[in-house]
Amino acid sequence: MKTHGESKTRLYRIWKVMRARCNNKNIPQYKNYGGRGITVCEEWNTSYLSFKNWSLLNGYDDSLTIDRINNDGNYEPSNCRWALQR
Repeated sequence: MKTHGESKTRLYRIWKVMRARCNNKNIPQYKNYGGRGITVCEEWNTSYLSFKNWSLLNGYDDSLTIDRINNDGNYEPSNCRWALQR
């Protein structure tokens, strides 16, 4: 089976960390994300390539970080943007 070959890229790491924050009760950051009810939309949670496609169409650049517009909202296309790190 051929994979996407991007496991060492910054964008892939962002995707993995985003999902871990919301899904992995064993990491310290979970309490601030999944523990507060924040989820990753099904499309992104199950498909890195879907997240990558959205990212590239919405201004992803290596100098930016994913930002939730509504801090109490989920990781989903309508609530996320790429922004400068604060």
